[in-house]
Amino acid sequence: MAKTALIISTYNWPEALSLCFKSIKIQRVLPDEIIVADDGSTQETSELIRQFSQQISVPVKHVWQEDRGFRLARIRNLAIKNAESDYLIFIDGDIILHRDFIKDHIENRKPQQFVSGSRVLLSEEVTKTRIQNQNISFLVPFLLGKNRLNGVKSSFFSYLFSKNDTGIYNVRGCNMAFWKNDLMAINGFDERFTGWGREDSDVVYRMQKNGVKKFKLKLAAVQFHLFHKEQSRISMEKNNCILSDTIIQNRIITTHGISELP
Repeated sequence: MAKTALIISTYNWPEALSLCFKSIKIQRVLPDEIIVADDGSTQETSELIRQFSQQISVPVKHVWQEDRGFRLARIRNLAIKNAESDYLIFIDGDIILHRDFIKDHIENRKPQQFVSGSRVLLSEEVTKTRIQNQNISFLVPFLLGKNRLNGVKSSFFSYLFSKNDTGIYNVRGCNMAFWKNDLMAINGFDERFTGWGREDSDVVYRMQKNGVKKFKLKLAAVQFHLFHKEQSRISMEKNNCILSDTIIQNRIITTHGISELP
């Protein structure tokens, strides 16, 4: 049986990460390991991770790098390198998971395929209340936030509406899953992507060029994304240029990935 890792990207928002951890602890199926990919958070986050590791029955690793701006691609690569599992599920630390989230991902994994899931975008008001009360319960989830239909979980309708898809711009980095060997084959994420934007589209393009199909999962692996202000778009022009070059060159393997890590 293939082993599964849950990789959680975070940066200096322990109140949100605490909610994320709570939703992991009640998963019907736990991963075999949890890796917190930390892009330079302070000691408060480290202490929260330490406490969480004592409250759950699976190993928890804290992979940290110095805070030198938004370097999501690199910290994900560090997590991939440190993963001992075969299948890697990626989320963000400002996500609350449905209790079947891990179970749904495991049930939908197939060889030569990666999965792109969906999310519910919670409102600012709902987010504030949830953080204040540390509440992770969603009794009527599809009535909350934007993209509210993404909060519906249905095995039957998931089977009907989930499908293979080739788009590179509609992937959600907070809800995706890859076989580790497939990521290693393309050398992981391209670390030239700094600042917000396009690192997910780039890895999806190269993955598909290497013959791995994208499966768009709907009405399963449900998650709720806490509200926050949008990330700065100052790096978007640069990142768009990197992605455009990847497409023009039909690049599969980045020379700025996992192999460059110490």
